[in-house]
Amino acid sequence: MRGQQLAARASLIDTGALPLRHGTREPFRELAAAMDNALDLDHHRPGTLPRLAGYLHARTGGRIGSLSRLVRQAAITTVLDGTERITRTVLDDIDLDHLAEEQHRPHTSARTTARQ
Repeated sequence: MRGQQLAARASLIDTGALPLRHGTREPFRELAAAMDNALDLDHHRPGTLPRLAGYLHARTGGRIGSLSRLVRQAAITTVLDGTERITRTVLDDIDLDHLAEEQHRPHTSARTTARQ
């Protein structure tokens, strides 16, 4: 078997959405804060993502994967344009996965049509 590549097997687990609030805790805001702390952008304002937690939750449907893709794409965008600062405007301009866009941004159809 040496040198032979074996196929990996994984099961898809649907974890559902992470709640914005759960009792006195705010798990989604905590996740946004952790991502915010991990950003290495020259002009990033610490605390930006947790302050936008309500918007981010509505935008991503509370899905961790959608949030991760949104923040990652925003960071890449700001590095490429030289601003190195994530803002709501930057986040608004990023398209997400179809599930998040269709379920949580009803005006997306008009926005998408206008871009085409």
